[in-house]
Formats: sequence, structure tokens, C-alpha cells
Amino acid sequence: MENRLKSKITTSEIVYIALMMAATCAVTMTIRIPTFIGYTHLGDSMVFLAAIILGKRRGTIAAALGMFLADILGGYAVWAPFTLVIKGVMAYIAASIAYRDNYDGNNLKNNIFAFICAGIWMIGAYYVANAIITRFVYVQAASLGESLAIALGEVPGNIIEVVVGIVIALPLIKGLKNYFYRK
Repeated sequence: MENRLKSKITTSEIVYIALMMAATCAVTMTIRIPTFIGYTHLGDSMVFLAAIILGKRRGTIAAALGMFLADILGGYAVWAPFTLVIKGVMAYIAASIAYRDNYDGNNLKNNIFAFICAGIWMIGAYYVANAIITRFVYVQAASLGESLAIALGEVPGNIIEVVVGIVIALPLIKGLKNYFYRK
């Protein structure tokens, strides 16, 4: 019975999730660099921040929905279902590694490792999503091989997105972690 009550979400947790969703959406939409198929942005920093500040479940929800909203509101609705899953899993990976064993999201080296692992997931997953969207939406005449080749063009932008996200997130985490409730 105690575990059941403990798993309920509080009003303050809902507020933190909503704030992180809004921050993720706003940062993602603020500076966008269009690419051939999508866009590169600073929102990954908020995915990493959500993972550390809110933890696995709540960070995943905030990151996934914030990025999903950015795609919907920013005119990239075709990407929204992929983004929902990819960024949610990205936050979950980052939080899972950052809070494993005796770490509590406070170890700089462990957080960098967590973000790199989550970034590798994101780069690979978006490569597949790019190929699917290219093949079935943007260039329907392209073969699967051609779609995979076209999708390779987006990989460098995704790598830059992850690296910049890590560089922005690390000082924010240091400054904000103690001010937020995390469970």
C-alpha cells in the first residue's frame, strides 16, 4: 500500500514537469538551423537537464513532450511521433546512467558519459527516422538505399546538436540541480 501511495505524482511535480516541458519546447524553437530534412537546435540541453533534475520517469515525460510540442508548433509535425519516442528514450538513457549505482546525478564525468550514450542513441535513431521520412514522405521515388544515403547528410548536424547540448547543459545542471525536486 505504501509503494502505491508513494508512486502518485504531486502537484509540485506536475508543475516541475510542465515547466521543463515548456523550457524544452521554447529552447528548441528559439534557435533553429534548418537542414535538408529537419532542423538542428539547442533543445538537447533541456533533454539532458530534464533527465538530471527530474530523474528517469518525470524527465522522460518532460523531454519527450517538450520536443514533441516543438515539432508540432514549429511546423515539423511529420517528425513529432519519432521525436516523442527518440527524445523520451534519450532522456531515459541519460537519467538511467546518471543515477546508476552510487551516482546521484552529481558526478560530472558520469553525467558526460550518460549524455554521450544518450546522444549516440539519438543520432542513430534519427538516422533511421530520417531514412523512413525521406523514403515515405519527402522523396517517395527514392529507394531504401538512396534514403539511407540521404539520411547520412543529417548525422553531422545531430552530432553538433548533442555536443552543444552537453556543453550548455553541464553548467545549468550545476547551477539548478539543488533548486529542483527530483524523484
